[in-house]
Parts: sequence; C-alpha cells; structure tokens
Amino acid sequence: MRIAVLGAGAWGTALAIAFAGRHAVSLWARDAASAGDMSDRRENLRYLPGCRFPAGLQVTVDLMAALGAADLAVLAAPLAGLRPLLQQVKAIAPAMPFLWVCKGLEAGSGLLPHQVVAEVMGAAACGVLTGPSFALEVARGLPTAVTLAAEDAAFAESTAQGLHGGNLRIYANEDLVGAEVGGAVKNVLAIATGICDGLGLGNNARAALITRGLVEITRFGEALGARRETFMGLAGMGDLILTCTGDLSRNRRVGLLLAEGRSLPDIARDLGHVAEGVPAAREIARRATELGVEMPITRAVTAVLDGRLTPRAAVEQLMARDPKHE
Repeated sequence: MRIAVLGAGAWGTALAIAFAGRHAVSLWARDAASAGDMSDRRENLRYLPGCRFPAGLQVTVDLMAALGAADLAVLAAPLAGLRPLLQQVKAIAPAMPFLWVCKGLEAGSGLLPHQVVAEVMGAAACGVLTGPSFALEVARGLPTAVTLAAEDAAFAESTAQGLHGGNLRIYANEDLVGAEVGGAVKNVLAIATGICDGLGLGNNARAALITRGLVEITRFGEALGARRETFMGLAGMGDLILTCTGDLSRNRRVGLLLAEGRSLPDIARDLGHVAEGVPAAREIARRATELGVEMPITRAVTAVLDGRLTPRAAVEQLMARDPKHE
C-alpha cells in the first residue's frame, strides 16, 4: 500500500515510521526547512530524536505529489488543523480514502472529528485511528494495539488488515462515535489525574478518578449514540489508563504543572506540544450541559483551566459531593 501521512509532528512521524516497514510512505511536512532537515538527518530531531526513518519513508513538502501517489491518506494534524487540512485534501484528491488521528471536540462548534469530516467532505471512505499509543513507543517499534473505527464496517476491516503488522496491532470497530468520545474525554481525565498526582493525593485517589472517569466517558458517549462496550476496549479503558498513568502523556503533564501553580500559557510554552485535553474540556462540559449528562470531574477540570477554582479547591469540591449509588 502507498500511504501519505499528512503532518510531521510526533504522532504523524511515528505512524510514518511504523507503516514504512511494510509500505511505501510519504511524510508530508508543511515547513520546507523542517522537511529538508528530516530528509537529511533521516529522523525528526524536534519531536522524535533518535528514531531513525526506514528506507521506505520519504519526506516531502509537495502535498499534491504525496496525495497523487497514495492509496490512503493519514491526516495527522491536531484537531484545530483538521478542517483546513481536509479542505486541502478535498481540493486535490476528493475521492482519497483517509484516516484521521486527532482527538477532542472542535473549539467553538463542539463537533467530534467525524462531524467536521462530514461537513467538509460529505460522504467519504474514512475512519479514525485511535487508542492507547504514545508516539515515542510506536516510533521505537514497541508493541502497541489501537482501534480503527469507521461507520463503513467493510472499510474499517479492510483498512485495518492492510495496516496491521509488526508490533502495531489494529482492531476494526464500527462504533465511530464511541471511539472518538473515548479519545476526547480521556484527555480531560488525564489532566485530572495529573492534578491528583501533582498534589500528592495518592494511588487511591488516582484509581478513583480513573474509575469514575470511565463512567463519565460512558455517560457522555451513550448520550451521543455510542455503544457501551466500546468504552471497555482499547479506545475507552485502554486509552484512559495509558493517558492517566503514563509519564509520556502531555495531558497528564498539564495537570502536574497546574498542581504546581503554573499558568496555562506558561505550561503551553513548557510542553511545546499540543495537549488536546485543554480545549476539549470546555467543549465537553458545554455539550454535557446541553445533553443533561452529569460529568463532575470534567466540570472541575474546566473550572481549574478557566481559573475559577484552584486545583486543591477542585478536589475538595469533588470530595464534598453527596454520596451516590455506584
């Protein structure tokens, strides 16, 4: 298969490296200087230093050439860049089958990625690749299992089979909404667990946050039409556990730094990467209110991000809630 990976950040580069072991891969970078540096060094020194590019991976700044030579496109832009990237793809290769890998709800519209795709592309052969996966570990070839979800079951199955191989296991799934909700909400909950760990509240508190966080994911997802069982799999529980406990999690890092009293602008400068749980928290909280879904952890995180509560006050507020039936 010939694959065009559009976006040379950490995750796009990691997937390009993983796929290039079995496929011909073009990694499209927007910046010519970055593309030239990666081509010369055969690694992405900015995002994944030390992860060498396989021979089957070529870097380009020519989007038209990358798409023209591809059988499948993988859109590896952050959610804020998904809509403009889709518009570029539509102008060049409107019939190109594609996947996206971003997670969250679009700022302002509150749309899930597949809804953004539908607005721009209409009906298309497409799906989301999501699940518990740190870019660095994928790039290093460590064992990883993810979900490829699409409304078209045949597309999900055939594309998963085509990409599956080596140490990257890919499972097909038809619950596109559930897969996206799991990927969006877990980032918010990772901020919460980072705050918990940063305040030194212990393992009991972390376990409680993760467990009750899974309840919030499930409530929200079911209200949007997702299947409950999706949240017991890789796109739900798997991604939640990894992001809430792994030291490579950007969203958990946001929580840790918030617990230290750092400001959001300062944290953004420190990370140097997009932490998609920050914009997602506000959109999820807003949509939950519209749907009448109870999401106290998400609301507490949003209050901290907006400066309405300190991290410790948010924890105290959660602990002071009336007892409930589990």
